Amino acid sequence: MKSDLFSSEHMAQPATAPGMTLQNAKSIKYAVNGEMHARQGSMIAFRGNLQFERKGQGIGGMLKRAVTGEGLPLMAVRGQGEAWFAHEAANCFIVELDQGDAITINGRNVLCFDPTLSYEIKTVKGAGMVGGGLFNSVFTGYGKLGLMCEGTPIVIPVTAAQPVYVDTDAVVGWSQQLTTSLNRSQSVGSMVRGGSGEAVQLMLQGEGFVIVRPSEARPEKTSS
Repeated sequence: MKSDLFSSEHMAQPATAPGMTLQNAKSIKYAVNGEMHARQGSMIAFRGNLQFERKGQGIGGMLKRAVTGEGLPLMAVRGQGEAWFAHEAANCFIVELDQGDAITINGRNVLCFDPTLSYEIKTVKGAGMVGGGLFNSVFTGYGKLGLMCEGTPIVIPVTAAQPVYVDTDAVVGWSQQLTTSLNRSQSVGSMVRGGSGEAVQLMLQGEGFVIVRPSEARPEKTSS
């Protein structure tokens, strides 16, 4: 049988080392040798001896998720084998953290990560309860973090001289050393006339970067 479908571009090859790699622009491959963590329901294929178990967030994490709506519905993948992860054909990217690094990521953009990374759900400082509460997940430790993004993300540098203002529904994440606050760019007169649809943004200041996606967030499907 002959087809371009069977070219090396599309063919899955055996892993040469444990860990996370990009299979293609829309999926991540993980060679499991022990344990890793992934978004519930994101596994699209696997081979080998693997077990998939729902991962609890602890009492604190459960309470935060109940109050904020933000959280990571995770599963632990254990054993020996290879697994592929994807979510609604979103673009996939891998971020590698070194010891001492930290990055803030919206939970909806997390696909999978190494067990050497830890995360905590935190309130975005200065944001109050606007934009659904603005609670993001802060990742620390060392290892690889697999992200997904609807469309091609834009990474915008932030400097002390040039803060960046982002739509709270479009932000994917930012470097943890940045400070955050809310910015109101709409006048009272404009609000009275019906508003521009761009009343409040998240302002990021300091030295670092912010990642945004080229669309505003859509409500996530409720998982069973």
